[in-house]
Amino acid sequence: MLQPDWLASGTLAELSLERLLAVPLRALVLDVDRTLLPARRTELPAPIEAWLQRAQEHLELRLFSNNPSKARIGAVAERIGVPFTASAGKPRRSALRRVLAELNLPPQQVALVGDRLFTDVLAGNRLGLYTVLVKPVNAVGQPCEHDRLQNFELRLARWVGSELG
Repeated sequence: MLQPDWLASGTLAELSLERLLAVPLRALVLDVDRTLLPARRTELPAPIEAWLQRAQEHLELRLFSNNPSKARIGAVAERIGVPFTASAGKPRRSALRRVLAELNLPPQQVALVGDRLFTDVLAGNRLGLYTVLVKPVNAVGQPCEHDRLQNFELRLARWVGSELG
């Protein structure tokens, strides 16, 4: 349950769209905080915004956040023109099931992309989605240099038996 299908070495902006399309996928469910932009920010880093624009040419996108601020998550979603879910309650499945129903796609054609193992990857794996764990992003779109939370989650997952690279 804690093993992503793709343990990325960089941020969302560095993911290969070709690799995602080869799965084959038809939609991406994207975490917001630390995946698209740093926490408490509303401005997308330029490399992330450019990647999202390219992705929209090939895939349906949905924002999916545990953050309770509908105004903040909605502002990000409006900027790129996609639907969103705030207060998602990951790793619970109910909100993610609603998104899958809206997409009208089987889980194996949808990827959940996020920076957290115990929320994003776990939620996606619980429903059979293709899961991608990316590095958290900083304000200029680069990986955070010292991400203690993700590093701790990865160490803990290895300790309980996940074979993470």
